[in-house]
Amino acid sequence: MKILWVRYQFLNHLLLILGVAFLALPLWMVFASSTHDPATIIRDGMQLGLSDQFFETYSGVLTEKKGFTEQVTASMMMMINSMILGVGFAVGKIIVSMTAAYAIVYFRFPLGTLLFWIIFTTLLLPLEVRIIPSYKVVADLGMLNSYSGLIIPLIASATGTFYFRQFFRSVPDELLEAAKLDGAGAWKFFIDILLPLSRTMMAALFIIMFVVGWNQYLWPLLMTTDESYSTIVLGIKSVMQTIDGNRLPEYNRGFALAILALVPPVLIVILFQRWFIKGLLESDK
Repeated sequence: MKILWVRYQFLNHLLLILGVAFLALPLWMVFASSTHDPATIIRDGMQLGLSDQFFETYSGVLTEKKGFTEQVTASMMMMINSMILGVGFAVGKIIVSMTAAYAIVYFRFPLGTLLFWIIFTTLLLPLEVRIIPSYKVVADLGMLNSYSGLIIPLIASATGTFYFRQFFRSVPDELLEAAKLDGAGAWKFFIDILLPLSRTMMAALFIIMFVVGWNQYLWPLLMTTDESYSTIVLGIKSVMQTIDGNRLPEYNRGFALAILALVPPVLIVILFQRWFIKGLLESDK
């Protein structure tokens, strides 16, 4: 029995090590390659070992302006743009999803279930499918090259509505009856009872939506032509572009930007992982 337990533990640890290596090795290669010069990367490919250009590359990425307009850096501008997009994307989706789910669950109106399933079927239409009509609407409203154009068209969320609907349906009906007996209206019931109960679910969805918003590439690429609205994900492509045939693409700077772009989402997940797990697996009722 002891031998079987030792083998079981060994197999678990082996699978864990292999999984970590499978996920971490590409990240390490990107980080290691960012410390080499572009000529080495083009000649020898991705690198496993570190070079002596770490400080030169990362200080250049943080301070030197690149891009077609020579305005792209990984410092405040792109980080702030990505943060605004990520936070606005997450907060907007939570607000819209909560209110939509609340109306569907607690307000009895004709075709309510049908409307929910119509909303839910939008999950079958990814952004790439509806990108042209979305662009047309944003352009007609004059929202190109603006934070509102980056955030507002994306905040409708069938995913968030579904999760909040399922959560609200699990709230005991006795709470609603008790609130009515105490004279609480629909708004007071939502603010004083449902909102506190939903905080772990909100935290979990915020983490997911923030990461999704932070990693957006196609949407800001189409909605912005002004590099002052560039996100750090767009900056990865911009710094590697060159219109000078005598210059090599700066792959090392692109890799450095990719590493810097990983830092905020990773920190968010690490700092709020307890809320994330609790919101997905447990309830506060």
